[in-house]
Amino acid sequence: MPTRLDLFIDRMVSQRACLDFAIAETDPLPGPVFELGLGNGRTYHHMRERIRGRDIYVFERAVGAHPDSIPPEDRTILGDVRETLPAALDRFGASASLIHADLGGHNRDKNDAFARLISPLVEPLLAPGGLMVSSDRMYFEQMQELPLPEGAVEGRCFVYQRV
Repeated sequence: MPTRLDLFIDRMVSQRACLDFAIAETDPLPGPVFELGLGNGRTYHHMRERIRGRDIYVFERAVGAHPDSIPPEDRTILGDVRETLPAALDRFGASASLIHADLGGHNRDKNDAFARLISPLVEPLLAPGGLMVSSDRMYFEQMQELPLPEGAVEGRCFVYQRV
């Protein structure tokens, strides 16, 4: 049986593998990148170092990240994602090339309920061909789940594409 440390390492390795895959696959797309949930800012920092030519907007309730991982104010969208995602659709339309979400906590049932709640809010934001990387299974109607890239551990990260 894997330990909590094993599960954490699997999640981090998978997150990096899936993000790197998604960044490369969406590089030709012009739209913005959305980071849903900043937390400590590790994945935002990773994306900021690897993405060129696309703005990265962070959706967060309150910024409390490491100082090296705080996005510019003009690309920080504060508030509850149940309100800020619909507002982003009005502002950006279906233009996001990549969306990353690591919104869940340690309670799988709560994570699943939250994923079901936000899936219909996320789906219309992605441009055709755009990718969504999530730490939790999402529930989309018009997106397909892609096979995980090499190095990712099954069930620790998910990649979806808008077709």
